[in-house]
Amino acid sequence: MSSTEPSPLEKHALACLAFGVIGDAMGSATELQEPEEIERRFGWVDSFEGDGTDDVIMRDLLAEALMETGGNANADDWAAQWLKHRDRIFGEKSNRFFASITHAAEKLARGYSSRTLATGTMPSSTSAMSIAPVGIVNAGNARAAAAQAVNLASLVHVTGNSFCQDAAAAVAAAIATALSPGATVDSVLAAAVDAIGPWGGEEMRSLISDALELAKASKDFKEFRKAYHARFRRAVICDSRETVPATLAIVWLAAGDPWQAVVLSANFGRDTDTIGCMAGSICGALAGLDDDNAAKIARLSPPVLADQHRLAGELVSLHRRKARAETTA
Repeated sequence: MSSTEPSPLEKHALACLAFGVIGDAMGSATELQEPEEIERRFGWVDSFEGDGTDDVIMRDLLAEALMETGGNANADDWAAQWLKHRDRIFGEKSNRFFASITHAAEKLARGYSSRTLATGTMPSSTSAMSIAPVGIVNAGNARAAAAQAVNLASLVHVTGNSFCQDAAAAVAAAIATALSPGATVDSVLAAAVDAIGPWGGEEMRSLISDALELAKASKDFKEFRKAYHARFRRAVICDSRETVPATLAIVWLAAGDPWQAVVLSANFGRDTDTIGCMAGSICGALAGLDDDNAAKIARLSPPVLADQHRLAGELVSLHRRKARAETTA
């Protein structure tokens, strides 16, 4: 961002990105653990260290693809960033990546086409957890954000796992809507559901709706958590049919508060870092930066926070250029 006072949109974009990092980092301490184990080991998690895991790495690769294409990145462009920055995927945090994603990255390096990369991969939340930059460059346009998310997600999710494309569309639309003036928790959640086709996307739409109903019927977070794990768990821990409905329900339980959202996510169990990254991003986009939220993101290390400032400024600038180009085309 520039040295001048950032615009409201820049502040909301910064909160989106920064709370995404915080959610990823806070959840990394409890990732893959059951709720009971989290309580036994930590009591209640409400602090974090570090700068996130694979969620942030893949998100930033997507941001770079967007910046190199004027905001019009597709699956090929994201794949090109995987190849260009292979060292980030296979670097010091390679153990935090889901096996099917490192396998896909290796296939790319060995000459596989991006069109065939997703064949045979297991379901995951990779595209949904990475999609925040698409919501920012399409701020205020949930339909465009969802459409671009579906294309990008085809890099890793197709055919039998195409519900993961629906998941990415839901999160992208939620963030694009959250960045609209006058957005509310209800309008954000409605946009997430509306982004998914009622026929082909019936499974994900139903799961999200059921999770939201469960959250609203539960007396508190722990009752919701217990009931959710009894009904929504999948064989693959990062299956977006488990993580994205949980994320959107936590957005509702947190009443759109990003700090509350990342804390609830970290204490939820199973794929906590990914749920925290998505919930933090959505709620950060909605809440923006009041004094309390500004103090919360200041807990990030200075280099990491500076990077979120840079990304927010560049993505918002890209949004404005993209919107002007689409308006005058």
